[in-house]
Amino acid sequence: MVTRILLFVVVALLVLAGGTFTALQVRRPAMTAPSTMVVDRSAARIERGRYLFETVSACGDCHSPGDWTRFGGPVAPANVGKGRVMPEAMGLPGTIVAPNLTSDAQTGAARWSDGQLMRAIREGIGHDDRPLFPLMPYADYASMSDEDVQALVAFIRTLPPVVNPLPPTRINFPVNLLIKSAPKPVGKVPAPDRGDPVAYGRYLTRIAGCQSCHTPNAHGEIVEEELLSGGREFPFSDAVKVVSANITPDTATGIGQLTEEQFLDKFYQYKEYAEKGSPVVPLANNTVMPWLGYARFEPADLRAIYAFLRTVPARRKSVVTHPDAEDRAGQAKKG
Repeated sequence: MVTRILLFVVVALLVLAGGTFTALQVRRPAMTAPSTMVVDRSAARIERGRYLFETVSACGDCHSPGDWTRFGGPVAPANVGKGRVMPEAMGLPGTIVAPNLTSDAQTGAARWSDGQLMRAIREGIGHDDRPLFPLMPYADYASMSDEDVQALVAFIRTLPPVVNPLPPTRINFPVNLLIKSAPKPVGKVPAPDRGDPVAYGRYLTRIAGCQSCHTPNAHGEIVEEELLSGGREFPFSDAVKVVSANITPDTATGIGQLTEEQFLDKFYQYKEYAEKGSPVVPLANNTVMPWLGYARFEPADLRAIYAFLRTVPARRKSVVTHPDAEDRAGQAKKG
């Protein structure tokens, strides 16, 4: 009798598991039809989009192959936006491909409408209606205002065409099924209030992806109780990784000891690298923090980010950002 009951339970569990698997396979991610809008490409809008692409959201860092023998992985001008292949050795569940965003008609973003681009950026749905792997931080970009996402698209349309056929993204099971629940439709998003430094700083922090990188991640979600406390690992390879810093206002382990001017100096110390080229460094001493782009942040924007970060709960957590570094005392000269 007990054996028959156990057999029934096992069969029931197998049927349930099979049904769940089938449901996940056929499930479509939540999505809306892309907008039919054609984005106006005024000079002012394109310049705002350039600032978002190159600095605030650092789009080029993921969508371009960088020279990782040098500090910050600088991107050659001819390679900007041409796409990038990120292998499983980077701690990813498969091979993730950031697509070619240049205006090439065969391999680039010229194949997609403005509405499809805006939907991909903020909602995580590709032009072919597939869910994008959330290495693309669309959960953060969902907060991007309508005006800013249009500006970003306007700038992307100016990228010179680069022929660069790329392989498709290949995501391992079961993550390929689980990510279908990640995309979320986004309605209208108003522009932030620039007159409120904390509110505007919160906005910039979101669309810069700060919380995604500076917060531990569990099962594809940030751990809210550890918001901005650092500790998220970023493997360069199977042997080398870097770890995000604690940027809460804790005075011992975070950035609470920094004055506003010292906070700005942390960014602007890399201006020389951004303008004249960064030095060669061992991979273990390198960084995924996009300092070369962030060195061009507008002072008012950094002051707003600083104002917001001062409002975040302080979390005392020591983080070793370069655990595999050959010389921790001299990491890339400037820390």
